[in-house]
Amino acid sequence: MKILVSCISGMGSSQMIKMKINNVLKKLNLTASVDHMAIGEAKSAANNYDAVFCSQALVDNFKVSGKTKIVGLKNLLSETEIEEAFNKAGLIQGE
Repeated sequence: MKILVSCISGMGSSQMIKMKINNVLKKLNLTASVDHMAIGEAKSAANNYDAVFCSQALVDNFKVSGKTKIVGLKNLLSETEIEEAFNKAGLIQGE
């Protein structure tokens, strides 16, 4: 599974979300590569990933086709919300 995490600059929030996603992946015993980048770069790269995680405010920036899931988070640092998002997006059984 390939996951992309995006924020405005690609430095702050996305790096923290990436760390939380890695914690959730470990808890769920899933394997994935997790990248992070700025929204400008992420918009064109999103279709190369199974899922894109970002704040809910950024979701509408993504126009994806195919299998890519766009996951908007309210609480960017909540591992509980991230785990629920994996379930809702169907990413757990797709591993």
